[in-house]
Amino acid sequence: MNAGSTPRVCLPSRSGVTSRVSSRRFGRDDGTVRSRCWMRLLSYNIHKGIGGRDRRYRLERIIGVIEHENPDIVCLQEVDRHVRRTRHHDQPKLLAEALDAVGSLFQLNVRLKDGGYGNLILSRWPLSRTHQISLRMKRKKPRGAQIAVVETPEGPLHLVHWHLGLGEQERHWQVNHLLDHALFRESSALPTLIAGDFNDWRNTLAHGPFARHDFQQVTSPRSRFRSFPARWAVLSLDKLFSRGAVGIRHARIVHNHLTREASDHLPLVVDFHLKHDNTVAT
Repeated sequence: MNAGSTPRVCLPSRSGVTSRVSSRRFGRDDGTVRSRCWMRLLSYNIHKGIGGRDRRYRLERIIGVIEHENPDIVCLQEVDRHVRRTRHHDQPKLLAEALDAVGSLFQLNVRLKDGGYGNLILSRWPLSRTHQISLRMKRKKPRGAQIAVVETPEGPLHLVHWHLGLGEQERHWQVNHLLDHALFRESSALPTLIAGDFNDWRNTLAHGPFARHDFQQVTSPRSRFRSFPARWAVLSLDKLFSRGAVGIRHARIVHNHLTREASDHLPLVVDFHLKHDNTVAT
């Protein structure tokens, strides 16, 4: 395959994957979503589609992981665009097309000699009131937060997606900066989810800025949500916090053969619903 060409993405033929893939993609709601009283969010540091163990670039493995979980909203970190190591592929475009996403928002955070990488939101439903905020602290590595209102069948959902820094002081500054930002407050009265790679291995954010802003940590206790490194996960880095009229049905880290091979992180899956008057509680 020549660099710069659009690859033909082939999903794995692993038993149990393709059968579920064919039943429900973002743009092909067969009634399953409307008939249930919960929605599914998947957060995943995909490591540019490069396997954590074999170091091979296989974007189809990432697609297979996502399709197998049948999410409605996907938050991806470390997504490449036009970078040599990943054959100059436009990964945001390829992922959106492979999943038939209705809503798509890419944030380029780290610029390289050729292209760069950042965060990607994909959704079964339209995105409105979208914003991209820089979370770069002084001269540290560029980081960013994505804000979007997802127009779900149960009503608008305020979604924040990010990949925080490696330093504890940096992370606390980033969270405070976002929660105090005018663009975050614009939709903060809505049911809110904050998802992504927090790099908060000591879990100090939960009792710090999130507690002060009345957020609840969904990914607790840490022992149940170890996501890094994928092969022998010992650290809980991939998290989700909620506030407002959000009911959490179930949250889990996905452990299987494919997730242990596809990236250096394991994906986080959270099932939830919005607790409006017209919503049946679980």
